Amino acid sequence: MSSAYLLVSHGSRDRRPEIAMHQLAKLVFNKLPNSEHLVGIAALEMSSQPLHEQIQQFAKSAFYNCGVSQNENRLKIIPLFLLPGMHVMTDIPAEVALAQQAIGEDIIIELQPYLGSHPDLDKLLAKQIATIKTEALILLAHGSRRPGSQETVEAIAASLEAVAAYWAGPPSLESRVKELVAAGYREIAILPYFLFAGGITDAIAASIEELKLQFSAVNFQLAKPLGASAELAELIWDLTEIELGH
Repeated sequence: MSSAYLLVSHGSRDRRPEIAMHQLAKLVFNKLPNSEHLVGIAALEMSSQPLHEQIQQFAKSAFYNCGVSQNENRLKIIPLFLLPGMHVMTDIPAEVALAQQAIGEDIIIELQPYLGSHPDLDKLLAKQIATIKTEALILLAHGSRRPGSQETVEAIAASLEAVAAYWAGPPSLESRVKELVAAGYREIAILPYFLFAGGITDAIAASIEELKLQFSAVNFQLAKPLGASAELAELIWDLTEIELGH
């Protein structure tokens, strides 16, 4: 049996996430036992092709153009999303189904669990703030309109002894800061629950500069997003190893 792996991100007009995805794909590739296993990247949005066409193109390059055996070829799709929103629960499965229909039975496409479901993700997040001394921590996620998606963020926030805030919905970063300041906290750290630096993390940094002016007596510290790292590649590899039923 031959396998290939496609890491799927949201996509961005900003070049930084794409560069980080290439770095991450290389780190995952380095964990593979032999050269027959290939790792690629794709984006759900901001791409010149819809995702199902990207999947088909990668499958062709991975299995047909490289002389790989046609017996039991498997393409594993790993959604690099942190929340179980509409993209994870609806959009990506629909695109995978279209790709499977087009490819036929020669290649089995397996949609693996999304990154945010990994039980050790909170440990990796904890490393992001390990060197930051603070009195209060805000875990700032993007947010999702899908019911129940905030439960994931709330659970991770609780494990980090943090409070949750959302960039695209309530409670907002500013409202959380106001609550903490009213409670007497003067050292506040913000941990962005995002994969890579990009337009939103830039906007978060700008927002914190405004908060510094509004609350001059408070010391704010902004942690970095997860970024491409060997530790993150390890979590992704764990997700590729999960055997799914058919």
